[in-house]
Amino acid sequence: MKHQTGGNSSGSSPGNQQVFNQQRVRGAFDRAADDYDRFAVLQNEVCLRLLEKLECVKIRPQWILDAGSGTGSAIPSLFKRYKKARLVALDLSENMLEKVSRHDTLLRSTHRVCANIEQLPFADNVFDLVFSSLSMQWCNDLDAALQEAKRVLKPGGLLVFSTFGPDTLKELRFSWAQVDGAEHVNRFIDMHDIGDFLLQGGFAQPVMEADRLTVTYDSVDTLMHDLKAIGANVTAPSAPQKGLLGRKTLETVRQAYEAFRENGVLPASYEIIYGHAWKPDIDLQKKTPGKAHYVKFKTS
Repeated sequence: MKHQTGGNSSGSSPGNQQVFNQQRVRGAFDRAADDYDRFAVLQNEVCLRLLEKLECVKIRPQWILDAGSGTGSAIPSLFKRYKKARLVALDLSENMLEKVSRHDTLLRSTHRVCANIEQLPFADNVFDLVFSSLSMQWCNDLDAALQEAKRVLKPGGLLVFSTFGPDTLKELRFSWAQVDGAEHVNRFIDMHDIGDFLLQGGFAQPVMEADRLTVTYDSVDTLMHDLKAIGANVTAPSAPQKGLLGRKTLETVRQAYEAFRENGVLPASYEIIYGHAWKPDIDLQKKTPGKAHYVKFKTS
């Protein structure tokens, strides 16, 4: 495989730009790597659901990129489904990538690359499948990440991904809003905007789906602990460090969150967005890409 420094798209759209400090994001996930799988219950569930969506797609990839692989929870299923494929696991966190090696066998192993999905270090037209589960929400420019995925895909290649939608952690966002105007909870891009990015970026036949999952907690403190344990407590723009906010501030958050308590537990809502789209074959690239297909459904 030939490597080269990937280009970063300059064409961003309103609402697409964020200001994550990527060093802070990397540090948070490096620290979380050892305990990540123990606390990432929702993330693992979303990954499984995204893998299930590949059952409806007929492809025989030779090269697969797991973009934002984390500890590699998707790798055993990808190996099992695509027995002849070679797989590259890419993540911003070196410590996360170290955990990927546990999925290697005597017959098959992953190629591990530490890099940012907004600037992929691969040549054009390398991969048949780019798989990305819950990593795109950490992009400062989602459009750039989508364009990079398209660039490294072969003509006729498939992008399959999941990310979070705007209603994710809405209860926690409301509760912090009772304290100040800082962004203590990240905001996420709407499904229809992502579909527009795919169409405008030249992808073909994009399909977008929105799902809703709810995780319950005994206390908001446990929720915030779990977010920190998986490295998901970095905000954009950066909010004041929780430890500097004081007991009174945190008590205000706790009291505000209590308004959502039902049946003795506190809900944490997640809007999950699933998407897939194709890089057009060379003879189809001059044709109009059509329109995106959207599906919304709700589960508990």
